[in-house]
Amino acid sequence: MQVKLHIKSALLMSMLLSLMACQQQNEVVVDKPEALAVKVPAGLPAVDYSRAIYEIPVQEGVTHEDVVDSLQSISEGMNFVNPANFMIGEHMLARDQSPQGVLEVRAFCNLSMGAEIMMDHPEFVVFAPCRVALYERQDATGNKQLYLGLDRPTFDLQSIKNPTERAKKAAIQLEEALIDIIDKASKGDF
Repeated sequence: MQVKLHIKSALLMSMLLSLMACQQQNEVVVDKPEALAVKVPAGLPAVDYSRAIYEIPVQEGVTHEDVVDSLQSISEGMNFVNPANFMIGEHMLARDQSPQGVLEVRAFCNLSMGAEIMMDHPEFVVFAPCRVALYERQDATGNKQLYLGLDRPTFDLQSIKNPTERAKKAAIQLEEALIDIIDKASKGDF
């Protein structure tokens, strides 16, 4: 009886390990989804297609205020509105928690681009408006560094079953515009 139990346990363990190996292989996303490939300007980090976040460091000498002013100016010039800002760091401080630096989310919306997705997939509204985060964390040298990050619309679109070509095209256009905005803002451009 014990021998049968050991054999069954060994078989179950073997099956479980095989399933885990298959699951790990399926979860690793290395290649970019060709239908959602995004063009990034020269000099910027490549898009990591396995992550929802795209981030770039703010250039040395560009202040938090410079970035905020730049985000506002550039986004308006590209027909984006800024319907909401959430100063997470300030709310943490009000609750006696230390945010360890700048920690905020700024919402941006361009209905001419976003509507193209939501006309075919109204459930995509859960990802609206687009979010750009401004935060500080340690860089590779251990110094505090200001970053701009965004939630990638093309990554979010992967949550939609069978997205239309129009939605894919709009998500790419939206993501490329957002990357352009944060690239310019990271330099303090107007």
